[in-house]
Amino acid sequence: MIKAIFFDLDGTLRHSIPSGGDVFTEYAISLGLKVSPEDSLRAFRWEHLYWASSVDLRDDLLAHSGETDSFWVEYSRRRLVALGAPPAWALEAAPKVSAHMSEMYKPQSIIPDDALRALNAFKQAGYILAVVSNRSKPYVETLEELAIKDFFHFSLAGGEVDSYKPDTGIFEHALKRSDATAQETIYVGDNYFADIIGSRRAGLQPVLYDPITIFPDADCTVIKSFDELMPLVKTI
Repeated sequence: MIKAIFFDLDGTLRHSIPSGGDVFTEYAISLGLKVSPEDSLRAFRWEHLYWASSVDLRDDLLAHSGETDSFWVEYSRRRLVALGAPPAWALEAAPKVSAHMSEMYKPQSIIPDDALRALNAFKQAGYILAVVSNRSKPYVETLEELAIKDFFHFSLAGGEVDSYKPDTGIFEHALKRSDATAQETIYVGDNYFADIIGSRRAGLQPVLYDPITIFPDADCTVIKSFDELMPLVKTI
């Protein structure tokens, strides 16, 4: 039986409205880049892979240590290429795109209604609930601002334990703080490369939250709404 449910935070429980990927793509189109729906999905998949403690991310953090602006210019270049931009075009456009995102992108953070319904139902049912995120620092204040802190027994940031998804260490630390084994725990996240691969390696039961089908070939349980989660948990 399932005793505990761990959640990713950013992109799973907490959503940015509008999404950064959509604003990025719209601006690239305004600069003349032709982008198909397939290009957009490919860029979203690349973005998930990049932020899953990828080699490219580690290399960029080392190469641009202490240079935030140059890091985001390089990130923009990489994402433009993922969108299908020719490398030379991406190199030239990256500073413009990075500056636009820095100056103009001011998203609103929300918790979707279906997520709130699910959290309330799971808390009422007595499950152990936690948030396990790749953030570098504790984020209790963020959970308080989002009005969801009281749903959770604890929260854990990768930087607190020097382990980032998909490394198994962060999940192992989370399990030690709960009263559940890996087999009794579900992990819900939106990033296949970080959340699904990492939690599966650690022995947890992974559930991919994928409302816009970024990962159509995912080899795991997939939900498009949190309303699907409670019936699913009861069947495991």
